[in-house]
Amino acid sequence: MSGWSAHEGQAVALPFESVDTDQLIPARFMSVPRSKGYGSFLLHDMRHDGAGEQISDFPLNRHPAASVLVARRNFGSGSSREAAVYALVDFGIRVVIAPSFGDIFCGNAVNNQLLPLVLPEETIEAMLSRLGSGTAAIHIDLNVQMVSLDHQTYQFDLPEIWREKLINGWDDIDLTASRAGAIKSYRDSRKAAAPWVWPPQ
Repeated sequence: MSGWSAHEGQAVALPFESVDTDQLIPARFMSVPRSKGYGSFLLHDMRHDGAGEQISDFPLNRHPAASVLVARRNFGSGSSREAAVYALVDFGIRVVIAPSFGDIFCGNAVNNQLLPLVLPEETIEAMLSRLGSGTAAIHIDLNVQMVSLDHQTYQFDLPEIWREKLINGWDDIDLTASRAGAIKSYRDSRKAAAPWVWPPQ
């Protein structure tokens, strides 16, 4: 998987709280092979009416080229389904900005090159007001941990492990493999310090 260190795109407001993983992708679509893409299932039951027609004024139906979502607190709560992240990524979303996220969602997101970017609630509300029902240009730089929306710039914190995984395009296995030398050194030092712990070769 290829990594990224900066993203430029269009941000759109999704001004809801507690958008959970069942809303992000309803369970009935999860038997579809990933190779077919999950983008059309993203927020399916929020984006479509009872007859299956797209709701024209839903944010992502108005602006399908948006690549950054700005949402309210507790985004990605609910079940641990990784398919929720697949749906976002396959739709073309690269960053979700919110005051808080579900913990497991965050791990799944970073492993699939989707940044869950946390900003203070008052900053989010200012962004939502700026976006309204439209879009705005946005730039996110992982190296300096800055996001710029319509000429307003905000600093954000990012765990170093997340930054490393996103920039290098790594999942958990790649990250562990990158530490192979350190793991071997630690194992060798423990063998030397406590040889009786290790089974005979």
